[in-house]
Amino acid sequence: MTDLILYVDQSSVHDGKLDELKPDMAELADFVEANEPDILSYDVYSSSDGEQMTVVHMHDDPATLEYHMDVAGPKFSPIGEFIELESIDVYGDPGEEIVQRLREKATTLGTGRVSIHDFHEGFDHVTAD
Repeated sequence: MTDLILYVDQSSVHDGKLDELKPDMAELADFVEANEPDILSYDVYSSSDGEQMTVVHMHDDPATLEYHMDVAGPKFSPIGEFIELESIDVYGDPGEEIVQRLREKATTLGTGRVSIHDFHEGFDHVTAD
C-alpha cells in the first residue's frame, strides 16, 4: 500500500493563448516550488500544437495535496481565461474533502470531470525522506 498521490489534469488551451498562458504557468510553478517544500514534483506540459496543457504533480500523502489546494488554490482562477479544464485524474485516495475541492476547481476552470483511481498493486521508489 502507498499513500502517494499522483494528480493529472488536462485542459484545452483557448485558440492562440498558449504564449500568454506559459508565463502564468511558469510563475505558478515557481510559486509552488517556493511555498510547498513537501510537494514531490510539479510539472506543466503543453502539446506540440499548443492546443492542450497537462499539469502533473506528485504528493507523498493526501495532506500535501490538501496543502497545495490551500496555498496555490487562489492562483488558479486567473488561469481560467486561457483554458477549459477537461479532466482531473487522481491516482491514490485523497479523501472525500479533497475530492470535493477538486470538483469545485473543475467547475471554476471548466466543465471537467474528476476521477479517482484506487491503488491496486505496485511499488514506488519516490519518497520525500
